[in-house]
Amino acid sequence: MTSKALIDSAVINSTTAGSKGLADRLFAHWFSRLVYAQIWEDPQSDIDALQLEPGSRILTISSGGCNALAYLSTRPSVVHAVDLNAAHLAMLNIKQQAIRHLPDYQSVLSFLGDAGQEDNLKRYQRHIREHLDSNARAFWEKRSMNGKPRYHYFTRQTYQHGLLGEFIGLSHWLARRLGGDLSKMMEARDLQDQARLFDQYVAPVFDTAFFRWIARQPVALYSLGIPPSQFEELRKDAPDGLHLLFRERMRHLACDFPLNENCFAHQAFARRYDTSCQTALPLYLQEQHFQAIRSHIDRVHGHHTTLTAFLQHQPNNSLDAYLFLDAQDWMDQGQLTGLWREVTRTATQGARVVFRTGGSQSPLEEKLPSGILQQWETDPEHNRRLYATDRSAIYGGMHLYRKR
Repeated sequence: MTSKALIDSAVINSTTAGSKGLADRLFAHWFSRLVYAQIWEDPQSDIDALQLEPGSRILTISSGGCNALAYLSTRPSVVHAVDLNAAHLAMLNIKQQAIRHLPDYQSVLSFLGDAGQEDNLKRYQRHIREHLDSNARAFWEKRSMNGKPRYHYFTRQTYQHGLLGEFIGLSHWLARRLGGDLSKMMEARDLQDQARLFDQYVAPVFDTAFFRWIARQPVALYSLGIPPSQFEELRKDAPDGLHLLFRERMRHLACDFPLNENCFAHQAFARRYDTSCQTALPLYLQEQHFQAIRSHIDRVHGHHTTLTAFLQHQPNNSLDAYLFLDAQDWMDQGQLTGLWREVTRTATQGARVVFRTGGSQSPLEEKLPSGILQQWETDPEHNRRLYATDRSAIYGGMHLYRKR
């Protein structure tokens, strides 16, 4: 199936009707291009929650690929990376081939970390191009709007491309027009400075009349990958207005973790990674994990399909860990039940599932049949502690379920 057909099948469901039907179709069309050049969930929180051990068999959504690669640091036996969007799998594949075939760690860091050097054209042409799978090569060789092949993104700050990267750029422009300046956050020297600069240059933007209006428009969040159904879950957590919810989540990102330990904050406020500081890099690009990730790079396998369709072809008791990002916020009751029927069948005893939600509440207790739900256990208080560790900070909840 094409990316559009797969995305349509995920977004357009039993809740698609009336005005939401039009919004669902618009979102599905918008989401069929490259959305995430980098992922926006914290893999360290995932690894800690799942207690990943050597030999684990993992299923994850690919998205920008950073997390699937980060899990290799735990030496799993396999990482299956599933995605509806072929552009995300092309991003995963180019990162995978860069790690496998570039000469050394520094060249990988230049290509995937700095992602803005002119020499990256030579790196792509000499070391990466011939190893890409056919779909990924077709994606990266296709010319973008400026007439250059897409692999030129790696000479022009790759992570500023894709819908999310463009959204962040637009947010910087809009914040300046509304009297703020997101880039000022990068002047902070410590957590106290971060709080001061946030209150001075970022928080006031959320209280402007224009931002209050923007926050009420679902289409404004499509570039964050937030479909209409997830937007409704956000509204449930925002009785006093979505602008306040967004402000507090931005505060979590900006103020609750040191900037030199938060790659997500660097992308949000500097629009690039700091390659001079190892702790400010994504886990998969940190030198301490490079050899483990490179030696296990062939254990990542991309799949262009849905989670449920992938699981239907897996044996019983064959997977130990599942990472669903926020995909379940897209699902109606039938889709969610179909997914968890296959999860329950394929999960080993003690297998763990981690996912995020736009709102604070897990959908499982409300939507899953009791026969499936009673085979799993969760601890809401532990989930709240997990959420507090997630440096990406854009979600309302992080949830861990364990097979009894």
